Amino acid sequence: MTNTQKMVRLNLDLSPELNQILDELAKKIGTNKSDVLRQAITLMQIMVIAKEETKKLGVPEANQLIVNEIIL
Repeated sequence: MTNTQKMVRLNLDLSPELNQILDELAKKIGTNKSDVLRQAITLMQIMVIAKEETKKLGVPEANQLIVNEIIL
């Protein structure tokens, strides 16, 4: 994002539990909660596009076996 782009400010109500998860994720990846949410939106966009293309999204183990399929 360039400096010339304007940001949109959102107000978001979260449960204490979800806020704690957001804090923990931010700490784990070394960023802030806003960046976690931006990355989550990007991942959701990837999932929606994959579904529209009748593809599936999965989480493979090191040996390439799909251990979790993400269903939208």
